[in-house]
Amino acid sequence: MIIEVKNLSKKFKSFTAVDDVSFSVEKKDIFAFLGPNGAGKTTTIKILTTLLKPSSGEIILDGCDPVKNGNKARYSFGIVFQDSSLDEELSAYENMELHAVLYRIPKKIRKERIEQLLKIVELWDRRREAVKKFSGGMKRRLEIARGLLHHPQILFLDEPTLGLDPQTRNHIWSYIKELNEKEDVTVFFTTHYLAEAEKYSSKIAIIDKGKIISQGSSRELMERTQTDSLEDAFIKITGEDIRKEDYSAVDRMRQRRKVFKH
Repeated sequence: MIIEVKNLSKKFKSFTAVDDVSFSVEKKDIFAFLGPNGAGKTTTIKILTTLLKPSSGEIILDGCDPVKNGNKARYSFGIVFQDSSLDEELSAYENMELHAVLYRIPKKIRKERIEQLLKIVELWDRRREAVKKFSGGMKRRLEIARGLLHHPQILFLDEPTLGLDPQTRNHIWSYIKELNEKEDVTVFFTTHYLAEAEKYSSKIAIIDKGKIISQGSSRELMERTQTDSLEDAFIKITGEDIRKEDYSAVDRMRQRRKVFKH
């Protein structure tokens, strides 16, 4: 297993965002981590990617404990967040080069790797252009290429196609599939487009109210719930109630307010 999570919990004072969660991901899997708003998805990803420390539990990423050895763990994964983290004043090539410097990729390898990845996501011809001129889909493709620059074993994608049109979403997924197959990258993603999870994932875990409530392939989940689509299975498993805003989003807003005050 390239990802192993055992009895993972995260508490914020009296609120339990992640509650005794356990799951595993095999190498080269495309693993979908699904749940309603506020279910604990983003909090779990933040723990896996060393942005938060767990309250309890064990995590192994590519043989490394990210809690005990965060620096080593960070070299094993790339991540594309919900919110863009690109420098829009820089060009596509400069964004890639900056990332390469941060990860100490040697110059000789750096140029070849940047060219290879920008060609895969069809941005090589636009490499000198400022990112602020890019469409949402182009920025997403650049973020995926950047996340793979240091040869990670795992790629975390938090809502990778959020807000994109269907054609662009299909293109993004064709790049992800190609990278999964050619680079042997394990993909761990969240999405609210359940058709994506049904079509592309090899395994799914559904989290709700901080707990894993079901796991399996999309076919297994549909058979278990006697439904004809993953969306119907998801609703049957999690219920039809509209959920409150994700706790992590609320927490992020509070942190921003603190920064602005200072």
